[in-house]
Amino acid sequence: MTKQAVHQKFTHWILIGATSVTLLLAGCQPSNLASITPKEAAILFSEQKAIIVDVREDSEWNEGHIAGAMHIPLAQVESRLSELAQYKNSTVIAQCRSGKRSAKAATILQAAGFTKVFNLDGGIIAWGNNGLKTVKFNL
Repeated sequence: MTKQAVHQKFTHWILIGATSVTLLLAGCQPSNLASITPKEAAILFSEQKAIIVDVREDSEWNEGHIAGAMHIPLAQVESRLSELAQYKNSTVIAQCRSGKRSAKAATILQAAGFTKVFNLDGGIIAWGNNGLKTVKFNL
C-alpha cells in the first residue's frame, strides 16, 4: 500500500469518526433547547402559565406524577400532537424521570412548531428533591 493510499484511508476513518461523534452529541440535547428548574416550573404551572407533559411510561406515571400534568409517553408524542395543538404558542414543559426522554420530547415539539418549549431540569427526581409534591394514580 502506498503512502498516499494509507493517508487517504486514515483521513477517511477520521472523517467517519468525527461525523459519528458529531451526530452522537447532537442527539444528546439540542443547544437551542431551554431547560427550566423544578421550582420555576412549579410557579408557572401553579399560575396556569404553563402545561407540563409527562412523557414517562404508564407504570412510572402510576407510581407518582405531578397533579394536573398531561400524560403522553414519549413513543406517542408525535402521534398525539393534535392533543397539544392548542398549546402551540403557550409554555410547554416536557418532563420525564431525569430529563433525558423529555429532552427528546421537547425536540419533537419544537420541530412541530411549538414556540415555548422547556425541558424540566432533572425530571421528576429533581421535582421531588425540591420538596414539590406528586400524586399517585389510584385504581
